[in-house]
Amino acid sequence: MARGRHGARRVLLQALYQRQLGGHTAAELVEQFSARREFRGIDTAYFRMLLDEITMAEASLDAEIASAADRPVAQLDPVERGVLWIGLAELRFHPDVPSRVVIDEAVELAKEFGAQDSFRYVNGVLDTLAVRLRDPEAGANPR
Repeated sequence: MARGRHGARRVLLQALYQRQLGGHTAAELVEQFSARREFRGIDTAYFRMLLDEITMAEASLDAEIASAADRPVAQLDPVERGVLWIGLAELRFHPDVPSRVVIDEAVELAKEFGAQDSFRYVNGVLDTLAVRLRDPEAGANPR
């Protein structure tokens, strides 16, 4: 079972996937996912904080993703979109998390939950966004 922030990102991706398919509110997702076994041991404060940040900034996150993506956000797979939301939210709102860590975590989530090569797509989009948002730190990421 994934723990800490990694676990929070993992459960958050599942919650964001469900949000996209069912339109659930952040409060409904917290209630539903906090009852799951996987919720124990994760950084629940980080899960809630990212969920709130993402749901409140969803439109602006989508606009920023669209500026770096090669297709409309609406055409992204829900897993890819959720991973990109998490990565972009961390790049934007959590400067304490190094770009390298944000991108590595996103790639791992895409490998675990996404389509076969979605991790490459996620990596490329987040690399582009990291350079825009965090340059020169992002330039240290040799992908």
